[in-house]
Amino acid sequence: MRPQSYTLHFNPKLSLNAAGKHVRDGLSTVLRTGDNLWLSCDERTTIERLRLMGPREFGEHCSYQLDELLDLPADEALEIDIEGIGEAGHYLWIIGSHSLKRKQPDPGDEDVEKQIEKLAKVKADPNRYLLARIPLLLNPETGNYELHKQAPHPTDPTQTLRAAQLHGSTSSNELLDVLANDPHLKPFLKIPGKDNGFDIEGLAVAEDGRLFVGLRGPVLRGWAVVLELLPREDKHGRLRLGKVPGSTQPYYKKHFLQLGGMGLRELRQLGPDILLLAGPTMDLDGTIAVYRWPDALRLPQDSLIDEKQLHRLFDVPHGAGPTAGQDRAEGMALLDETHILLVFDSPTDKRKPQPHQVQADAYRLPR
Repeated sequence: MRPQSYTLHFNPKLSLNAAGKHVRDGLSTVLRTGDNLWLSCDERTTIERLRLMGPREFGEHCSYQLDELLDLPADEALEIDIEGIGEAGHYLWIIGSHSLKRKQPDPGDEDVEKQIEKLAKVKADPNRYLLARIPLLLNPETGNYELHKQAPHPTDPTQTLRAAQLHGSTSSNELLDVLANDPHLKPFLKIPGKDNGFDIEGLAVAEDGRLFVGLRGPVLRGWAVVLELLPREDKHGRLRLGKVPGSTQPYYKKHFLQLGGMGLRELRQLGPDILLLAGPTMDLDGTIAVYRWPDALRLPQDSLIDEKQLHRLFDVPHGAGPTAGQDRAEGMALLDETHILLVFDSPTDKRKPQPHQVQADAYRLPR
């Protein structure tokens, strides 16, 4: 299947993090609302907004600092590792990876013993434990959707929209706390994400407030995992996990999907269905594919979804050989009901025709 290229234009004044990495080189998730495209880079604490400029171009880059809208668990300089964004009910939802990370050794360093020791060090970044919502409203004068810390509801004057996040601390949050005794996931909570440990990548939000959270890892005997949550605001303005009807565990459903050993990289709701971007759970080049999960929003209880119940739509090319480790599809947005847009982590030079530009790929969904 041949994709169409879309060019994303970024503002050079907004595009580099403290380490000098360009936002286009670490795109992890993408979402469309109206004429706007929302993106995140996994090594920042910002959300980026672009605007449709032409038939296949997005630009007018705007960046929102999340520490100005939320109470981040740690110092604002620490990355959130945003791996999922979604939209419903005039809110933009954001979720961090919730994963641990292992130190990366330098094989070129002469001190081999020191580099080997690095592989034994596992670190937690508190900002990764973030699940939050931020008011998202259309500005009729500019035609752009904007983020707010607090804003009047656009159609109900008795309601006020407020930014809120899941109750937590610098070492955990309520989601990890309820999973601490889960028979499937408990053993993986202390394993770094890139080691097939617990690692969130992907978020779909239903209009009734349910969140579908995709796990890149763990993959259990070839089965990927999606968690179904129902956050509610408490009297203190914090999000708490509400009870999910029909679930085995009180505060979440578990859906196991037979994706041939792949984990989830992105989720997008399309009517009662969910589109899945699947790929390797480990840090390697491997098959990346787009699936359709029919009637995902209508499952009354925990589920086991075999390959016959899923529609594999197409595979997505990735880097190999001289481009190994590059062009890995990480984010997926619905352009409309028949097209999706994919953005890539570590894009090749071929995808960067000009400074501060990167090309994304649009695919037509098979009928």
